[in-house]
Amino acid sequence: MTEVISTKLLRECDAVQIPHGSSLTLAKGTQVDIIQTLGGTFTVRTYEGLFRIAGKDADALGVEPPAESLPKPASSLEGEVDEKLVWETLRTCYDPEIPVNIVDLGLVYDMAVEKTPGGGSKVSVKMTLTAPGCGMGATIAGDAQQKILMLDGVGEAQVDIVWDPPWHQSMITEQGRRILGLE
Repeated sequence: MTEVISTKLLRECDAVQIPHGSSLTLAKGTQVDIIQTLGGTFTVRTYEGLFRIAGKDADALGVEPPAESLPKPASSLEGEVDEKLVWETLRTCYDPEIPVNIVDLGLVYDMAVEKTPGGGSKVSVKMTLTAPGCGMGATIAGDAQQKILMLDGVGEAQVDIVWDPPWHQSMITEQGRRILGLE
């Protein structure tokens, strides 16, 4: 989304402060500018800074929830996990300050799928952040984990934040560079 929408919150709602990652409640009537709608969440600007609001709270903003925010529970733990679908799912996760998904931003270093003894599969992801001090890391990793858990065949998902190798702009894919205007 590139269009900025200005509105007032119709009810209080939970938010995560960017870049600190602290949770808080924004009051009903708070003036917000919706500046990004990606990955099923909203990035909003208020007089107090930037915040991330979950898609489930779209009604507080007076807008429709983004399609990718609607939960789709996995129907089965049976069968093989489609690795391509895991990568596509990771491409629906975004840093709330950057309009590029975490895969094309070069933040995902590794993804592996292994069978578990209890049935289903475990998906393990190693990712990093653009800066070690980013407080949104747990939030971004949590989004990725929850989305992976919704995939058929996935019984467990683990997303670890790692710092080696350190992230650099050269890790951004060609698609990500186009989005950011770096080409």
